Amino acid sequence: MKPNFRNSTYWKVGITAFLVIALSIIFFFMIDRHIGLSKGLGTFMGILEPFIWGLVMAYLLCPLYNFCVRHFRSIPWPKGKNGADYSLTIAKGLATLVSLVVLVGIVVGIIMLIIPQMIQSIVSIVKVLPSSITQFTDWLQTKLGANSDKLRWLYTWLDDTTGGLTNWIQDKLLPGYEAIASGVSEVGMGIVSVVKNFFIGLVVCAFFINRKEIFAAQCKKLVLAVMKEEHADNFMRGAAFVNKTFGGFINGKLLDSLIIGIICFVCMMIFRWPYPVLISVIVGVTNIIPFFGPFIGAIPSALLLLLQSPMTALYFLIFILILQQIDGNIIGPKILGGTTGLASFWVLFAILVGGGLFGVLGMILGVPVFAVIYAYLCYAVNRSLKKKGYSTDLREYKDLYKYGKDMELVNEHSKET
Repeated sequence: MKPNFRNSTYWKVGITAFLVIALSIIFFFMIDRHIGLSKGLGTFMGILEPFIWGLVMAYLLCPLYNFCVRHFRSIPWPKGKNGADYSLTIAKGLATLVSLVVLVGIVVGIIMLIIPQMIQSIVSIVKVLPSSITQFTDWLQTKLGANSDKLRWLYTWLDDTTGGLTNWIQDKLLPGYEAIASGVSEVGMGIVSVVKNFFIGLVVCAFFINRKEIFAAQCKKLVLAVMKEEHADNFMRGAAFVNKTFGGFINGKLLDSLIIGIICFVCMMIFRWPYPVLISVIVGVTNIIPFFGPFIGAIPSALLLLLQSPMTALYFLIFILILQQIDGNIIGPKILGGTTGLASFWVLFAILVGGGLFGVLGMILGVPVFAVIYAYLCYAVNRSLKKKGYSTDLREYKDLYKYGKDMELVNEHSKET
């Protein structure tokens, strides 16, 4: 009888050692060639960008798609040949069409609302800026008229600043017109690339959203094939929790931002403040960012209003502060509920860390990502405590610093309860 080397200890040790050495070599080259690796990864992500757009759009449209499928399937559609039932196929086709039309309508509507307002605001700034500077100069002369030294210093500073700006334009900006033209062309190519990725993403979205059940079934099949039954069950539960956390937070935050944008638009129309559409879109879009979003959107909006009227800008900032309190204490909790299950401190922590690492996208996704990590850590800690016979109730661990033998006290109390 031939020995089974694959089940021997030496075989397992050898395979483990080989994998460790191979992974160490790969890790070394990843660090040593990180520049080339990052470029290659960027190129690879650029190729996959349309597919990423499609998956993101499909994920966001999934609730609307499921609702439309249930509604259209309840309609008594005529039977096919031999009594074949095509109600599900028809329902999926109509639901896909409705979902894509809604998405394109929202994107086109936002663009059509923003671009005219941006053009109008730029034209208004160009018209108002000279008079605003003149009014500011007159105000300074009125306030500093009695102090000629400060007024002379101010004029000297303005002349130096204007002269420096003029020299910068002549020496730096105008000779670099080729770089400017190149930058403009890059921006134009970027816009073309975004439009291309968007429309390819629509096709990917249509395919993915109609075959999501098949993709989910294939993933479950793969998980059960490579994992033990217990681990596979835990993995499925974790995936369901991740989907619930991400889907609930993103969809709830989008609805919350839409409501905030509408409230801002209505109030600006009531108070007759300028640029109501543009500012409402800015406030609504930036409100997707938790906690800091309303203030991020308030800064450029207030600057636009400041050129029209300083008092209007002040009133707007007060209005945004009140709106943020209403959203944080009334509207947001009603819509989001306990989607993330994070305390306010951890929400702030997730936003700051996510924003510091990945910018605006990190600020948006930092909260649900950290919620998933936090939930897994809580699950792992509680499971370890249960194995050791300790209590998992947080109240049992409060004020234990007052006692000398903390863990013995916890152990005894957990056995008593």
